[in-house]
Parts: sequence; C-alpha cells; structure tokens
Amino acid sequence: MKRLLSVFDSTVLTMAGLRIISGCLEITAAILMLTFNDVKKALAVNAMLAIVGPLILIATMSIGLIGLADQLSYSKLLFIGLGVAFILYGIFR
Repeated sequence: MKRLLSVFDSTVLTMAGLRIISGCLEITAAILMLTFNDVKKALAVNAMLAIVGPLILIATMSIGLIGLADQLSYSKLLFIGLGVAFILYGIFR
C-alpha cells in the first residue's frame, strides 16, 4: 500500500484525502436526511454541511498554495489569494 501511495505527491494526496472526507460527509448527510424523513431535521443537517463545505475549500486551497509557494512568484500568489477571497466573499454574502 505504501508503494502505491508513494506514486502520488504528498500535497496532492492530502488534498484528495480532504475531498474524500468531504464526500463521505456529504453521503452521510444524505443518508441522515433520508433516515430522519423530516424537513426540519433535513434542513438542520444541510445547515451543518454549509459550514463544512467552505472549511474544506479553504483547507484544500491552503494546502495547494503551500505546495506551490516555492514555484510561484509573489504576484501570482497574490492573484490566487485574491481569487480565493472573492470565492469566499461570494459564498458568505
């Protein structure tokens, strides 16, 4: 197993792992909604997911930017950071 994982860049592996965890949380939430079979409880579960989604986005983008930091100029990092800030502004406004 370690040999299989050594093929991937550790940064990419971490980012993919976060996305897999996020996907598992989404599937679990969908199953909970079906299990509860109540609109109020489904909305509560969905509200919890609304918190987790942006956190996963921020964490994944941060890990990716840290992985690229030595390859990009400061101006490019600034533009990427601005892009992420605009995405977050659009999500929360």
